[in-house]
Amino acid sequence: MACMKLGSKPEAFHLDGNSWICSTGLPSDVVIEVGDTSFHLHKFPLLSRSGLLESLIGECSRDDEQKCTVHLNDIPGGAKTFLLVAKFCYGVKLELTATNVIGIRCAAEYLRMNEDYGDANLIAQTENFMNEVFGSWSDSIKALETCEEVLTQAEELHIVSRCINSLAMKACADPSLFSGPASSHSGSESPAGAASWNGIGAAGKADSVGEDWWYEDACILKLPFYRRLILAIGNRGMKPEKVAGSVMRYAVRHLPLMRRQSSATHSTVSSSSEADQKNVLEQIVELLPYQKAVFPTNFLLQLLRTSMILHAGSLCRENLERRIGAQLEQALLEDLLIPNMGCSVETLYDIDCVQRILDHYIGEERDVNYPNANCVEGQLMEGSHALTPMTMVANLVDSYLSEVAPDVNLKLLKFQSLAAVIPDYARPLDDGIYRAIDIYLKAHPWLTDSEREQLCRLMNCQKLSLEASTHAAQNERLPLRVIVQVLFFEQLRLRTSMAGWFFVSDNLGASQNPSCNLVLARTEAPNPATTTQQLVVAADDVKERVCELEKECLSMKQDLEKLVKTRGSWNILFRRLAFRLKSRSPKLPKPSNDAKDSETPTAPLIDGKENHCNANKEELSKI
Repeated sequence: MACMKLGSKPEAFHLDGNSWICSTGLPSDVVIEVGDTSFHLHKFPLLSRSGLLESLIGECSRDDEQKCTVHLNDIPGGAKTFLLVAKFCYGVKLELTATNVIGIRCAAEYLRMNEDYGDANLIAQTENFMNEVFGSWSDSIKALETCEEVLTQAEELHIVSRCINSLAMKACADPSLFSGPASSHSGSESPAGAASWNGIGAAGKADSVGEDWWYEDACILKLPFYRRLILAIGNRGMKPEKVAGSVMRYAVRHLPLMRRQSSATHSTVSSSSEADQKNVLEQIVELLPYQKAVFPTNFLLQLLRTSMILHAGSLCRENLERRIGAQLEQALLEDLLIPNMGCSVETLYDIDCVQRILDHYIGEERDVNYPNANCVEGQLMEGSHALTPMTMVANLVDSYLSEVAPDVNLKLLKFQSLAAVIPDYARPLDDGIYRAIDIYLKAHPWLTDSEREQLCRLMNCQKLSLEASTHAAQNERLPLRVIVQVLFFEQLRLRTSMAGWFFVSDNLGASQNPSCNLVLARTEAPNPATTTQQLVVAADDVKERVCELEKECLSMKQDLEKLVKTRGSWNILFRRLAFRLKSRSPKLPKPSNDAKDSETPTAPLIDGKENHCNANKEELSKI
């Protein structure tokens, strides 16, 4: 730590009770009272250095020829600082350090100890030393801490702003360019003390330090000083990610509720009152950079949870919810499970908060991607395997719904509202929402049939995987209409897959036939008679398959009518439908040699698949 020695005389002050006495061999002729402390001094050393004391002692001497008494209750720094000022006036040895120079400078200004009252007076001496202090990071931190004791005078003299600007400049610069760069908590100082800031590296190569070297020192500062330091650093162009790192460190250190996941933090800050923590939290939220994704989403969710515990203002919570919504795709399920802390606790988790966060996300996503919305939707519906942010949010919401669904107090309307925010195209598969619906139905067995059907409209039966479809077909909690839809689409999918496999194998066999390839290579143009014959055969196959599907749909309809009339066992329908899934496969004709010679029949057969789908959908609508 930097140090400046003043005066040359030996110590002449000693304490007697609450009084300081200067033993120079002459009787005291003036008493200076600062609070409860008295200083028995002599007029001349004081008059020759201080304009204020000259005026006050002069007035006192005219009123009373006896020993005069002067009151200095408003002097910055109090009795401790005035003792150092008195030693300077008497020429007694004293040391200026980073921890006392700010108070002495303010006291010197208060006492008007300028150059009009002697050369190298106290104002000039302290100013010279402060320039040296501001050249060192650690000394600047210590000096800024002491500004709180004389804040009004330090602000008037612009000492606080000078100190903060010095710190901001060093935080944004390369720490290897100035001495004592790392932390005020680190070990020893340099041999010659802290060298001045001069823009040139000190002798010897500085140890390499990380970009966060200044975080821990900044955490020592009180919130008003820290806030001004962060704003000054931001104005100097520091990257938002670095500023965010410091804010996170400060929040974890000064908010005990934030230390749950920060065991590495060794904070010595005592637990403050709830009101103080609330004030710290609200001001930290105001400090957050506006750029997206500079803070981890889990940190923002921790801040939001802490704000609810501390009952922070609505603007603070809304700010956090909006920031979380802007990067919701980075959130984890466990962080979204925020306990309900409202006055009327209905549900275990705060569903309304997650709803607001999701609304912020959907609104911002709509504004950002509105010109490309059709393109994004098309990519997802085409089966793109890339996880888009919207798909990640859809998976997150489905998982969240599965976690909150067992809550018996969760209203159907809230469940539907949260699930319906996600657009249909964002879910490549509906297995997640089906699982959440099934859990909700199990936990709420008192739902009416109409409510069950209304709830099941949230999922698309055509987008269930094979495993989910198998489970749904045997799920007695689902409405009958939904089960029929699942079975219908599963049978349609099975037939389509089998037909596609057949035609692929047929074309593959034709391409691997050497004689066929040789004939095609030597043939300049296809035979019109052969092509017409192949078309006729393919059309007959399509008609036969359509007839089979019509018979099966009619049989399913009859079975359903019998089941509704008799209220028989569900297992009869399941066994019969399952039997059809396994045994009723289309009677595919044996491919002829003519069909293997050309790939022409492929087009009408594909049209045949579309006819299958249309026929089945018509039968389903009738049911």
